[in-house]
Amino acid sequence: MSVPAGDPRAERTRVRLREALLEECAERPLAEVSVAALVRRAGLGRATFYLHYPDLDALAVDACAEVVRDAVDALHAWRGTPDPAAPPPALTGFFRDLAPHAALYRTLLHEGGSGPLGDLLHRELRERSRRERELAGAPSAPLIASAVAAAFAGVLADWLHGAIEATPELMAAQIWRLLMALHRTPLAQTA
Repeated sequence: MSVPAGDPRAERTRVRLREALLEECAERPLAEVSVAALVRRAGLGRATFYLHYPDLDALAVDACAEVVRDAVDALHAWRGTPDPAAPPPALTGFFRDLAPHAALYRTLLHEGGSGPLGDLLHRELRERSRRERELAGAPSAPLIASAVAAAFAGVLADWLHGAIEATPELMAAQIWRLLMALHRTPLAQTA
């Protein structure tokens, strides 16, 4: 039995569970977190946990989904013609704000951009990019949107895992230039 979406009490319970998970993961890796410790911290019963989530991984993805929304919004936080040399301030802020839960993000976002959080990031960013390209009348919307999503998810994951060494400010500037280059890439239409 699951709890219907939109129920305010259910949403409050999920918020408590997400907050408890983030607090637990600030103290230990996700693999060492138990449902018992989590529900104790949240002040809830074990059965309540299982009404809302099938397992800790599902809760972790839900708890980290906000970072996906933040990433998508940060990449689209500009109006008019974007300046390829200056990333939106929201993008720099996004990279700065990852530090408190970086260990948890690394668990769910594997090197190269795979993993449950990487899959969610790729899907949501691809869809937003495709929609915005289509609204702007830009060519090759599905292809460019897919490339943008894959590049961002992969670079973000590699940066979180230490494969790319850069400050949050430098990372934002570099990924912004890379994504702007993808958007400006001329693609020949072939029959």
